Amino acid sequence: MTIDFWGLGLQAINVLVLVWLLSRVFWKPIAAAIATRQSAAKAVTDAAAAQQAKTDAALAEVTEARDGIAAERIATLDAAKAEAEATAEVALTEARTKADALLATAKEAAKQDAETAQAANAAKAADLALDIAARLLAGLESPKVQAAFLAQLVDTIIKMPEADRASLVDAPKGIEVVSPGDPGEEKATIEKAVRKALGGAADLRFVTDPALIAGLELRSPHFVLHNSWQADLDQVRKAVKDAA
Repeated sequence: MTIDFWGLGLQAINVLVLVWLLSRVFWKPIAAAIATRQSAAKAVTDAAAAQQAKTDAALAEVTEARDGIAAERIATLDAAKAEAEATAEVALTEARTKADALLATAKEAAKQDAETAQAANAAKAADLALDIAARLLAGLESPKVQAAFLAQLVDTIIKMPEADRASLVDAPKGIEVVSPGDPGEEKATIEKAVRKALGGAADLRFVTDPALIAGLELRSPHFVLHNSWQADLDQVRKAVKDAA
């Protein structure tokens, strides 16, 4: 058996040439295409990750801003409520103190006149004293005083028996909210507070009665909730007459 070294050598050369051709013509373009695809896929992934990061940051910023606005709103409402309550309390205390002093003076004057004069003269003196008190009280009327009367009216309504409140809400001709003058911009506040205290969809109508001097009253065909300086003076007037 003889070996053809020339034949083996030519075959080896053919194999090497084939391998070289495959690596140059076939493998390198495929490898380049694969690398290009990998680069493109990595670029898309990186872009998606960057966009997600931006989205997460924006969402976090919006959430933080929303929480800040909510906290600020709550703090503002709490502060406004506290200020309103404090103002109403101060106004009510001041108004009642002045009114009590004036009424006490009027009652004392009426008592002294009753002890030294006849019943008719005592009644006239009491009327005069109460008229003076009414004029003095009229000078004290202000938005703060009206706010204090509103707070007192709401408190009185809340303390009423539930059946009485329900009857008042169902009044066939509605309820009159009586004030000494046009409440103006405070009308909506008064209406809201009274409706809330009544606990029902009452039919409210605003009317004016300058004789109240200052205050807020509720009236219906069968019910009157007195809450004014005029009502206080009328009580004093009645007490003076009864004592005469």
